[in-house]
Amino acid sequence: MNSLIKLELTRALRNKKFLFFSVLYPAVLFLIIAGNAGNAKIDGTGLTVATYMMVSMASFGALTAVLMGNSERIAKERESGWVRQLRLTPLPGRGYVLAKTASAAVVSLPSIVVVFLVAAAVKDVRLDAWQWLALTGIIWAGSLVFAALGVAIGYLASGDAVRPITMIVYFGLSILGGLWMPTTTFPRFLQDIAKWLPTHAYAALGRAIEESRAPHTTDIAVLAVYFVLFAGGAAWLYRKDTLKA
Repeated sequence: MNSLIKLELTRALRNKKFLFFSVLYPAVLFLIIAGNAGNAKIDGTGLTVATYMMVSMASFGALTAVLMGNSERIAKERESGWVRQLRLTPLPGRGYVLAKTASAAVVSLPSIVVVFLVAAAVKDVRLDAWQWLALTGIIWAGSLVFAALGVAIGYLASGDAVRPITMIVYFGLSILGGLWMPTTTFPRFLQDIAKWLPTHAYAALGRAIEESRAPHTTDIAVLAVYFVLFAGGAAWLYRKDTLKA
């Protein structure tokens, strides 16, 4: 399995388009959104726009790496017969899924760190050392929820259908979950929807660290439930695909 993980990492790091959208694009969006905000604060948080959007874009970058990276490659490899060939090797079935998740998680870490570096260097965001470490850890660990979703979509959709399905899910979760703009700017009915989305809970954990407070139990519970649903769905779809083969 280690060899497969190395292969997946090599393929991901050679994909310049994927690296741009997962590592550099979130930092560019952060600069655009927080560019002229100055010291303005987000209503109801006490956080400046730069500090608030730093967590949003770091979460968005990790989401991009694990969701986009997993779903399309898995669907296309199923269609090309690569997954079927791997089943003929001693590699256990779960090894393929674990290799995909591990490689995506490794690529997601630079996307988080780059946003943090840009925020600190360009927008002068200052946090305590423990906050930087805790933010990196919680956003990186939380991305596993969306890695499981990427695996599920990869086994659910065909090679032709996977991109539009992934894009709808990707932008829907990003925008409605408040990663591109604060949910306080939404109409009330959208705010009520947003608080039950995994992306909203995901970013809320990071903002709790920025505010030096304990995260809301609701946000933790929402993420945990979605992880169980996504991971369970991915496992079921994987077994179903194996039986078809």
